[in-house]
Amino acid sequence: MSETPRPQTRRASGREDGREDGRAARARSTRARIVTAAAELFTTAGYTTTSITAIAAKAGVSEPTVYYSFGTKRAILTTALDLAVAGDDEPIPTLQRQWVRDALTDPDPLGQLHSQVVGAADIYLRAAPLLDVVRSAATTDPDLAEVWAANLQQRLTVQRVFADALARKTALRDGLIAEAAADIALAVLSPETYNLLVNDRGWAHQRWQDWAVDALTRLLTTTDRHA
Repeated sequence: MSETPRPQTRRASGREDGREDGRAARARSTRARIVTAAAELFTTAGYTTTSITAIAAKAGVSEPTVYYSFGTKRAILTTALDLAVAGDDEPIPTLQRQWVRDALTDPDPLGQLHSQVVGAADIYLRAAPLLDVVRSAATTDPDLAEVWAANLQQRLTVQRVFADALARKTALRDGLIAEAAADIALAVLSPETYNLLVNDRGWAHQRWQDWAVDALTRLLTTTDRHA
């Protein structure tokens, strides 16, 4: 059975029914090349020492193109970080991502904790190096200090939502309130902890996941994970 074709509608992004015109597609491809090149340079050479000239050269574009596409080096870094955290370029906040929804609606508290850890691990597998760049540069760069503070607040907001959900599913350990549980989860599931154990100490990604699930289970709940 065939359907009557629907008229195309142009979207703000320049796409028509999921398709892009040639100019928009080229611009999108150019931005992606710039972000990829910059992310590699930021994580290998450092943010401060990476210049727009170097980013342009690695991306195979002109310096004016970089400035036209992003304006500032900070904008390139924040875009790269957003893409790494999300795993795509869809404008969907973390709390509306499917993995978060699945974790929050899981009636099993241990299931929720497992999903929390897996979600964080997936993010850090992509974003931990860039997060470390931001954290390191934040000590001397006021702009990146703002970026780091915003990222920390976003992570805390997510952990508070998880902690509230966990407290509704099971008794928290030793009279913990949800706010304290969120602080503990923030520390265990931090990029600093991930970078320390995986990138500095050589832990396997899966080993970090198993440790984090066990740590949160012991620190936040009275449930025996191995029961």
